Amino acid sequence: MHPLKLALTALAALLSVCPLSAQQSFYENLRAHNTRMTEVQPTWMGPLTQSDARLTQAVRLSVANWTQPGAHPISYGNNHGATMVFARRLQLELDPPPFYRNHAAAMPDGFANLSAQVKVRLASGNAQHGNYALSAIVAHGFGPRALQNGALSSYYEPSLVAGKALGRFATISQLGGWLPTAKTDVQGRAVTWSVTEQVHVGQHAWFDVENNYTRILGSPADGQTQNMLTPAAYYMIRRKAWKPEHAALVVNGGFQNATSHFHNFNHNVIAEVRILY
Repeated sequence: MHPLKLALTALAALLSVCPLSAQQSFYENLRAHNTRMTEVQPTWMGPLTQSDARLTQAVRLSVANWTQPGAHPISYGNNHGATMVFARRLQLELDPPPFYRNHAAAMPDGFANLSAQVKVRLASGNAQHGNYALSAIVAHGFGPRALQNGALSSYYEPSLVAGKALGRFATISQLGGWLPTAKTDVQGRAVTWSVTEQVHVGQHAWFDVENNYTRILGSPADGQTQNMLTPAAYYMIRRKAWKPEHAALVVNGGFQNATSHFHNFNHNVIAEVRILY
């Protein structure tokens, strides 16, 4: 399906399952989704690079800056966009194609893949009911265009994400795969596993360390493993009389470093602003 048609279809689906009440405006009804989620799932902060086990509603404005052989790319967008909760157990995410500034004569600047994903909350409980979450995700990246950066073909990323909180501490883990639809002799496939250990400090701050493991199958890098370690920090800015139905701003960032001998990139500085609505 064409990306524009997919976006319009998704928007129509969201509007059809989010009817307005007589007492609420469209925005009031929309921002009430996060409130309803606090009744059925934990309240930790979503990780920086791996997916969250919870359903959340936010816009993420992200920039990443890393090194790789022969280039020093900057990604404006960093494969993040907007998420919306609907039907209580479903979340839709639409990620506009990030723009790559490569700083390399042999690598022209350009956009990467437009992507979208659907997340299904399989089971969860808030702090009074186990403080855990389990979700299934299917993401799809659309095929390349002119001056394409990123994947050489369309791809799918199925995964399972689970998390458990104990007081101020939380562990979130994701197991999945990266499955391109073409050119696998060049791109290969991958099995991915991420674990995030997080602590909530004070009222507004969170710190975590995320470990991302990738096993490459096929391609010239067949059998290689890449491991990245990412310390990150988050600070939430919100009004004094804040409630879950109110909007909030989260300023966050991290530094991703390779801990394996083999790695496609390194020293990735990520800066991000999240608007929770």
